[in-house]
Formats: sequence, structure tokens, C-alpha cells
Amino acid sequence: MLRLAVLLVLVPAAALATPDTYRVVGVARGDMLNIRERPDPESDLIGQIPHDGRRIRGFGCTDDTENGTAWCRVKHGAVVGWVRQKFVRPE
Repeated sequence: MLRLAVLLVLVPAAALATPDTYRVVGVARGDMLNIRERPDPESDLIGQIPHDGRRIRGFGCTDDTENGTAWCRVKHGAVVGWVRQKFVRPE
């Protein structure tokens, strides 16, 4: 038990909390998943990910938004922004 406690102290919380990569799900063939500047559907569109996108770097998700929808912070290519959580899954 002591070893587990020491391990938890030494490993950053972010390393335990989220996967490193996501894949796109639930987006129709030929459509794109929008990347937004903020976790809000009215926020500026700053990029898009193809319907079959994979190896999308993830930085965590939140549902602490005005309307309670869940969003994930991601990086695709050079673009860093937010996508709806319902459209990504851990790889």
C-alpha cells in the first residue's frame, strides 16, 4: 500500500487522468469534426478533423460549460482547440 501511495505522489495527475490520443467517432463519411476556439458551439471555428481522424492528441475533457455539454481539448496538426466529447474516443 505504501508503494502505491509513493507512486501516486510521483506521477503527475494529468498522466493518470486522460488518454494521450483520441480517434473520431460518430461523424459521417465525408464530414468533418469542427475544432472550436473555446468549448462552445458558437465559438470561432479554427480547424477541422476528417471523419476518420486518428492519433489526435488529447489534453483532457470538461463538462463545466454554460450548457453542460462535454468538450475535449485537442491538438490536430498545428491546431489546438476544443471538440465535442461525444465525437472522440480514446485510442
